[in-house]
Amino acid sequence: MNTAVVVFPGSNCDRDAADALTAATKKKAVMVWHQETALPAGLDLVVLPGGFSYGDYLRCGAMAAVSPVMGAVKDFAARGGRVLGICNGFQILCESGLLPGVLLRNESLKFICKDVELEGGAAFKGLDPVIPIAHAEGNYTADEATLDALEEKGNVAFRYRENPNGAARGIAGIFNEQRNVLGMMPHPERKAGVLSQLLDSWR
Repeated sequence: MNTAVVVFPGSNCDRDAADALTAATKKKAVMVWHQETALPAGLDLVVLPGGFSYGDYLRCGAMAAVSPVMGAVKDFAARGGRVLGICNGFQILCESGLLPGVLLRNESLKFICKDVELEGGAAFKGLDPVIPIAHAEGNYTADEATLDALEEKGNVAFRYRENPNGAARGIAGIFNEQRNVLGMMPHPERKAGVLSQLLDSWR
């Protein structure tokens, strides 16, 4: 599997993601700067990493969503390429329209950094359920019609067993309709072997 990690100003989990991808795939992940207008040829997966792109000015992910590279990411996804957004990457996917909804401030208005337990949807039954989170804006929000559609189509990828941030219906991660774009607030790259499990079970 050929993978790439997009690096935005303020990304701070990009190297962690690249190291985890390299370990999972046995191939070195390519780093792609946000000002690029094209992705490397032959990719199977693009990762938008966690961090604080553009210092989280405006809404989190709003500025990164209009970076030049995002046009190429959207084209890649439209052709069926897999895109994974982790934490800030999930925020960017929502702000760019690749996923529905938005990530708002945690209900507590505090930054949360701890391990959480997840319930995976049908696609991720074998995934280690305990994964770290680290975010201040992880409160997934959408209108009721969007939430109902996600539920009905089986596109809720993960749910918190104990909701840490007020996310609607405890949602921790979602798919797009084609299931080739996945956004999640927990950090699978921060726990050995979890990103590999996720990629193996994401079909």
